[in-house]
Amino acid sequence: MRRAKKTRLESRGWRVGDAAEFLELSPEEAAFVEVKLALAKHLRGLRHRRGWTQTDVAERIGSSQSRVARMEAADASVTLDLIVRSLLALGATASEVGRVIARAA
Repeated sequence: MRRAKKTRLESRGWRVGDAAEFLELSPEEAAFVEVKLALAKHLRGLRHRRGWTQTDVAERIGSSQSRVARMEAADASVTLDLIVRSLLALGATASEVGRVIARAA
């Protein structure tokens, strides 16, 4: 957000912050959320680059299309373990997964 807009909002009584502040997340919790979002985004990008549908991915990992959609959305019901295992099953390397995590943290 541009500084001028932030100043204008604050002068009108609004409190400006980020999602971590709003949700009162600890630094560790905020980092966890960022890692999960980055891995989910990477999964979606990998699928798009390969020209696969969510159904194609589901078949490759032995899951359902709706589960793949939840993984790509970083839904709370999806674990990091599931996203990482899915990325690896789709051909991502451990180094690639590590780089995604490192950039997010």
